[in-house]
Amino acid sequence: MTSLAEGGVPAVAIEPIAARAGATKGSVYHHFANRDALLQATVERWEREHTEAVIELVEAEETPLGRLRVLFGTVLDRSRKGSIELALHNAADDPVVAPVLKRVSERRIEYLTELFAGLGFPPDVAHRRAVLAYSVYLGQVQMMATLPELVEPLLDEVVQVLTRD
Repeated sequence: MTSLAEGGVPAVAIEPIAARAGATKGSVYHHFANRDALLQATVERWEREHTEAVIELVEAEETPLGRLRVLFGTVLDRSRKGSIELALHNAADDPVVAPVLKRVSERRIEYLTELFAGLGFPPDVAHRRAVLAYSVYLGQVQMMATLPELVEPLLDEVVQVLTRD
């Protein structure tokens, strides 16, 4: 995933991965039939680590409001370390990346909808807030790459605005 964060989807290739790992191309081909299989495994790992594992972490919080704060804080902290998120969204038309990115986006919006519903918003309002929250997150990830000092202080304000009646 380091290659993906540093060089985007084009960097997820057999030869550079083998070189980075100090392995032969043949040993990488032993695990992955081709580049698409390597890319598929990479994006599925991203899905597990950056969506399902984050949801599990966030669920440890007791309240929906606390979950939203932890969620935004966690995902923005991860985006500081090199944005796999941006790399994948830049490759949204890639036939391997597209279905995983769609599935992840739908899952994240579904989870956010549950959080907003837990705050008492009706289902349609909860869903709209979830889409807005996800849009804000994607914008913040984009800005984190160039203006992190503007994004970080706004975390609590973002949660406040999204949870107002």
